[in-house]
Amino acid sequence: MSYSKLFESGASTRNKSHFATLVSLAQSSGEIHPDQEKALIRFKSILDISDSSYEAILKDPSLYPVTPPNDSEERIAWLHDLFKIVFADLHLHEEEQKLLRKYARALGYNEEDANYLVTRSIEIFSGSLNLEDYRYLLNKNR
Repeated sequence: MSYSKLFESGASTRNKSHFATLVSLAQSSGEIHPDQEKALIRFKSILDISDSSYEAILKDPSLYPVTPPNDSEERIAWLHDLFKIVFADLHLHEEEQKLLRKYARALGYNEEDANYLVTRSIEIFSGSLNLEDYRYLLNKNR
């Protein structure tokens, strides 16, 4: 382990872990779609990922194990980020769906909750909401 790695903050480690998860999802269907690449660049900035870490993570995201946040709100936010990457190219591939379930469990959700959250999020992101849910979401923050 490098000297600098020894003193890396927990937040930095979690951010790199989260970014690596996003990269893994983007790469899961083969080439990274240009819209996914744009989203990754935005996440790079948001998560304060250095250029060198960005290149290293793109090269091999598997070197960065999932380090989930302890806070339930932050876990939901991370799950939301995963769906933003997957749907950046407007397509959900089978491999991406499998990885979403895997990552939801890695974030700390049990299998039943992970399956529910992924299934429900797919409905929301793909626009296949029923009218009642659509109304609810439209009026939720009024």
